[in-house]
Amino acid sequence: MNTFMLPDLGEGLTEAEIVRWLVKVGDVVVVDTPVAEVETAKSIVELPSPYAGVIEELHGEPGTTIPVGKPLITVGDPAGEAYREEERAGSGNVLVGYGTTELSGTGRRRKPRSAGRGLPPAAKGVGVPAAEEGRVPAASERRVPLVVSPLVRRLARDAEVDLRTLDGSGPDGLIVRRDVELAIARRTQLEPVQAARQTELTATQAQQGAQQTPPAAAPRTGLPELRRTPMSGFRKAVVATLTRSRADIPEATTWVDVDATALLDLRASLRTATDPGPGLLALMARFTVAGLLKYPELNGYVDTEREELVQYDGVNLGLAAQTDRGLVVPAVANAHSMTTRGLDAEIRRLTESAREGKLTQQELTSGTFTLNNYGSFGVDGSAAIINHPQVAILGVGRIIDRPWVVDGELAIRKLTQLSLVFDHRVCDGGTAAAFLRFVADAFENPASAFADL
Repeated sequence: MNTFMLPDLGEGLTEAEIVRWLVKVGDVVVVDTPVAEVETAKSIVELPSPYAGVIEELHGEPGTTIPVGKPLITVGDPAGEAYREEERAGSGNVLVGYGTTELSGTGRRRKPRSAGRGLPPAAKGVGVPAAEEGRVPAASERRVPLVVSPLVRRLARDAEVDLRTLDGSGPDGLIVRRDVELAIARRTQLEPVQAARQTELTATQAQQGAQQTPPAAAPRTGLPELRRTPMSGFRKAVVATLTRSRADIPEATTWVDVDATALLDLRASLRTATDPGPGLLALMARFTVAGLLKYPELNGYVDTEREELVQYDGVNLGLAAQTDRGLVVPAVANAHSMTTRGLDAEIRRLTESAREGKLTQQELTSGTFTLNNYGSFGVDGSAAIINHPQVAILGVGRIIDRPWVVDGELAIRKLTQLSLVFDHRVCDGGTAAAFLRFVADAFENPASAFADL
């Protein structure tokens, strides 16, 4: 029997929360079979089993936080040689569940096995008095269920029958298909009675709950607490980053209204019957990257230990994305070297990975500047918090029809608002305003901006 301890997940992570189990007790696994999805402060990852065998125990329910080095799963040995013989025997043995003889290609019959051979030590009397040698242990005395057929295991798993509770009717106490089917039939007969008992218990508990004293009011508000929700490792990391940003960065915000009519027209012109063309966010990203190359002060960080302002030679563009787990900011690596179509493809890939919780730690932590399209939430503006240790974040509001003066005349145009939050340590307002104006001009005259890129 082997116990798989939660491994070191890198990046100084000390714990992980179980999101969901990918196996059940009684499942047979091989090396590298995914057994669990766990959530760290960085991302959701699948953990593969380092052992082959039968899942004996899952250490924790979904939502449980497990420290690194503590048990995750326990894997027991399968039924030794009997398991391998069953695998080789073909569908006949699998369906019946015990050792029928097999005709080989030469017509010779395999010699019958002696009783108990190939079964786990618990089945052969190891560790029991000599007087009991050869006695088949009851189900309550065994750690590993005596079952070798994958189909029998699958039948039990699908019906949620715990094989460890069954006494096998096959040779040497082997659990066969009819044993599982009998357990299912018995449970089916008991379910109506159990349901009635559960209904009665629930009603009693509800009545008792109604008689209990209501929860005490909080001293400050005078209101009772509705619920308490423990922070996940991911949420703790977000809190730490935002708190540090507010504590360390002397930020300032500047914004501008932008006529994005020409930008939407450009987006529409790039579409064809066979090619949807780059998305609007990819066009925005392209102009943002160009602005960062022109004003690199906003594409860096503050080295407080050495008291230096550092600028990167290249841009990893972070894109704020809302997921079921919360806000994540995956980065398009080397965005400065990509075409607009290349940016579009990578943005779509990262967005899909974010929704599935499959972003890597590198993708989540390598950004040098963040673009936040909060307009997707239907709002016009926001004074965002800088994603520490970055030094700036650009936000784009929703694009809506508004009255706008064009060539001295009032017209209905597609308006949006750009807001830039920046670290005042890396530049003054003039540089921040120049960057913001560069991006705004590109939004308003995208064809001209592309000609200069």
